[in-house]
Amino acid sequence: MEAPEEQDSPTEAPQSAVEEEETKTFKDLGVTDVLCEACDQLGWTKPTKIQIEAIPLALQGRDIIGLAETGSGKTGAFALPILNALLETPQRLFALVLTPTRELAFQISEQFEALGSSIGVQTAVIVGGIDSMSQSLALAKKPHVVIATPGRLIDHLENTKGFNLRALKYLVMDEADRILNMDFETEVDKILKVIPRDRKTFLFSATMTKKVQKLQRAALKNPVKCAVSSKYQTVEKLQQYYIFIPSKFKDTYLVYILNELAGNSFMIFCSTCNNTQRTALLLRNLGFTAIPLHGQMSQSKRLGSLNKFKAKARSILLATDVASRGLDIPHVDVVVNFDIPTHSKDYIHRVGRTARAGRSGKAVTFVTQYDVELFQRIEHLIGKKLPVFPTQDDEVMMLTERVTEAQRFARMELREHGEKKKRTREDAGDNDDTEGAIGVRNKVAGGKMKKRKGR
Repeated sequence: MEAPEEQDSPTEAPQSAVEEEETKTFKDLGVTDVLCEACDQLGWTKPTKIQIEAIPLALQGRDIIGLAETGSGKTGAFALPILNALLETPQRLFALVLTPTRELAFQISEQFEALGSSIGVQTAVIVGGIDSMSQSLALAKKPHVVIATPGRLIDHLENTKGFNLRALKYLVMDEADRILNMDFETEVDKILKVIPRDRKTFLFSATMTKKVQKLQRAALKNPVKCAVSSKYQTVEKLQQYYIFIPSKFKDTYLVYILNELAGNSFMIFCSTCNNTQRTALLLRNLGFTAIPLHGQMSQSKRLGSLNKFKAKARSILLATDVASRGLDIPHVDVVVNFDIPTHSKDYIHRVGRTARAGRSGKAVTFVTQYDVELFQRIEHLIGKKLPVFPTQDDEVMMLTERVTEAQRFARMELREHGEKKKRTREDAGDNDDTEGAIGVRNKVAGGKMKKRKGR
């Protein structure tokens, strides 16, 4: 890490602002009229707690550490001050936002464009998994705001001619703890070396870890700490339950819960890419509209999955922890922790996908005989004892036969898919989300393949 410039410990933001929450509007916080109108159009009527604390300080030009639970409007808290400053002194390559996952980068860019649509803000999303040539072209146009994952940004800084961040005025690190946990530390260090010392820095994180504190000393000058929740919290409107079951009946209980709470939209978290894919196939064989999202899918498929789920074309999204941070999908009603998270802090992020921005939601965690200790850690972290989700065991057992059958099919399809991947190392279209899963597509595609050979 670089030598810290000023080792002031962050001053605490005054708490008085929170009490006046009822009367505050964005205009009162000092946001210009154009942006206030943009907020109205987006349906942001009054600012959230973190916005009330952070925006006035950011407009004064202070460095900020924002600690707030997920779903509390953190994006707005840094986007508005940046756009406000951009209006006063228009300039290209004005701000850089670093995020840990690609999906979050796209989401932040959407918010910037929505807020800045009337003032013509241009953004560029620089993430892995997408052709870097088109990204170089986007950077050559010198957008106002660059939203990036650290690895790919370093790539462009080193290899793209004419692209540098020497004029940068704002640096934002969103979900900073996750950026550092994913071992992006060396990348972040490199980025800090090539951007100006004279800049404003905002550090946003749902959880404060030692690594984040270390980063804060290196990257921020005399920062103000805006903490809406200092201890690890889950939102009040979230109803949290657990189910204690033998691990061999996990699938059966999952199907039971999906039936019990039918009509809701679900996000189901699994621990591995493979399990995500297997469970998605299993549920599809049973007639549920399930769709996977994990790190082994290509970027276009990941965005495709996400968009189908956002557009409500699919009601069940199965995901690994790729999707546990920052993704704002307004209509998630139930989060299911199918595999319990190994880091208890991840639990907070996962269940933060539901009950966002004042809505209510449910979270159900599956606890098997092997997960008891992890579950106790989670309870200890959030300081609550969770109630049991009521289930009718005899009804669950009636599903066993159908589920076992579907498991067999899912395993076969996975094996076929694996072999097919080995045979053809080329991408045969959008296999990840076809109506009848993979098997049916192969039969239908018979005709297509022959044509291709004939060419």
